[in-house]
Amino acid sequence: MLRNDLSDALKDALRGKDQRSVATIRLILAALKDRDICARGRGNSDGVEDAEILDMLQSMVKQRRDSIAMYEQGGRCELAEREQEEIEIITRFMPEQLGDDEIRGVVTETIAELEASSLKDMGRVMASLKERFTGRMDFGRASSVVKENLA
Repeated sequence: MLRNDLSDALKDALRGKDQRSVATIRLILAALKDRDICARGRGNSDGVEDAEILDMLQSMVKQRRDSIAMYEQGGRCELAEREQEEIEIITRFMPEQLGDDEIRGVVTETIAELEASSLKDMGRVMASLKERFTGRMDFGRASSVVKENLA
């Protein structure tokens, strides 16, 4: 389970005195704890599932990529490098990401399965992709491919 992998990685990072990994994994665990608390409010006492953890990790990577762009615009390369290091640590817990060609193939398949024909169907297509490929696909890229195919 992903939750156990995170705990084990934190212990390893503490033993190895890898401060960047320790800090990043603690951030992940804190965000996970917040989601678990919210899940308890909805009646889920076991905490969030791995799919939701992957979704959380993906959003953390996206936030850091946005930060990198801003830091580079502002000439703060040292902060951009730090964000990049955090991305590398976070992605260790995610499955391998689909490449551009694979995304195109999956999007084309999904559009055919759902018999989508116009941009009005984009929401259904994206929902189906998110359901099947959470944590494995960059949905920003997928969104632009879906728009291309449905336009």
